Amino acid sequence: MHAGGADGIRKAAGILLLLMLMMLWAREALAQEADEAADRPAERLALVLDVEGPIGPATRDFVSRSLKKAAERDAALVIIRMDTPGGLDASTRDIIKDILNSSVPVATWVGPAGARAASAGTYILYASHIAAMSPATNVGAATPVAIIGGTPGQDKDTPDGKGKKKHEGAAEEAEDAEQLEDAEEAEDAAPAAAAGDAMMKKAVNDSVAYIRGLAEKRGRNADWAERAVREADSITSEKALELGVIDLIAANIADLLEQADGRIVEVNDRDVTLDTSGLVTERLEPDWRSELLAVITSPTIAYMLLLIGVYGLILEGYNPGAILPGVVGAISLLLALYAFQMLPVNYAGLGLIILGIILMIAEVMSPSFGALGFGGIIAMVVGSIILMDTDVPGYTVSRSLIGSIAVAGSLGMMAIVWIAVRARQRPVVSGREELVGAAGVAVEDFAGAGHVYVHSERWNAFAEVPVRENQAVVVTGLDGLTLKVRPVTAESQEQEDV
Repeated sequence: MHAGGADGIRKAAGILLLLMLMMLWAREALAQEADEAADRPAERLALVLDVEGPIGPATRDFVSRSLKKAAERDAALVIIRMDTPGGLDASTRDIIKDILNSSVPVATWVGPAGARAASAGTYILYASHIAAMSPATNVGAATPVAIIGGTPGQDKDTPDGKGKKKHEGAAEEAEDAEQLEDAEEAEDAAPAAAAGDAMMKKAVNDSVAYIRGLAEKRGRNADWAERAVREADSITSEKALELGVIDLIAANIADLLEQADGRIVEVNDRDVTLDTSGLVTERLEPDWRSELLAVITSPTIAYMLLLIGVYGLILEGYNPGAILPGVVGAISLLLALYAFQMLPVNYAGLGLIILGIILMIAEVMSPSFGALGFGGIIAMVVGSIILMDTDVPGYTVSRSLIGSIAVAGSLGMMAIVWIAVRARQRPVVSGREELVGAAGVAVEDFAGAGHVYVHSERWNAFAEVPVRENQAVVVTGLDGLTLKVRPVTAESQEQEDV
């Protein structure tokens, strides 16, 4: 064998042996690292969720997914840092169901200083295994918001809140027949007012029963919870601790973990002693799905998506094959419909918006000098105002946006009317009527029947006076396909110039 070949084989064998040794060493290192990781105790986690602003579908989705993730990661505690003015009833109840059925204890902390747990936040605080607040925060004002008028939480029988008992007292104290008659008339009016407030009373009583149930389950002050619903009572963190509304006051999350250590809470019908010492806190951020849901379920964004969707499809209909308006319109409309499915939509308002758009389109296609267009704008503005069937903060369409769209629509309608009026004042530029008054030239000498050029076309003509070849003529009328003309003399031309 050639000496060079033998050297090559030896080198290859040496490299192969070296690679095998390196692989064995790496395998041993990985195995040792795995053994060390197994011997080390796993980090005990406390997952922190931030719930800020109005509570809606996006918040519900974020909390629900986070609680599932906490259970999968075997977290020791979930901390909800809350600062909310309230939110939608359906979303709030879904969050509370997730908390009540969570296998991981949930501590809700109203913080930092200056935060609040108003309305829906009060219910979530009561449902949590640990209820905590930061100094200089407040909780309460949990009365359901009236949808169709009336005073929320008014537990009286008359609109002025004086109630039937006042009328009964007035009747008992009446000293003459006239006063007694007035009191009886007031009593007769009271049931009608009570019937008008029946829906609000049902909502308030339902909310009272709901929050009392949560208070009794967690061993917290149920009487104050009822006052928070019926009277919209609101209290500070110090007062809440004094009344037994919350379990503790914590300046920060570390303080919360320290005070919660050793507390016994009920988790899925079993008592659990919290061991929060040494917990590693990890903040969970909303994923892309929750972020997208937060954007499209904003009433203002959903409203804009609806308008973009409708107008996009209209433009595609006017310009078939444009593609972009149709694609953008279809996607926007589907997103808007998804958002409206999750929001408290008043479908009468949605119907008025669609009617307004149809009327404005009808104005463009068959001008009525503004009657259809301005009627459509009015319908769309009214529909936009009542589109969201709630007064919950953060879940109404921006009034400034509605005003801007109304102004833009009005300017557009005024432009259409102005163009239509200008068009009516212009001379006719096509058809038989356009030929009357048109100028031409005689093709030949004729008196009576002959031929002329008008608009570069040869026409049969009839003149009552003789016309010379190449003489200018003007059309005075039509008889079928024959033009009635008269010659343009120098005298008549001077008169026209004057």
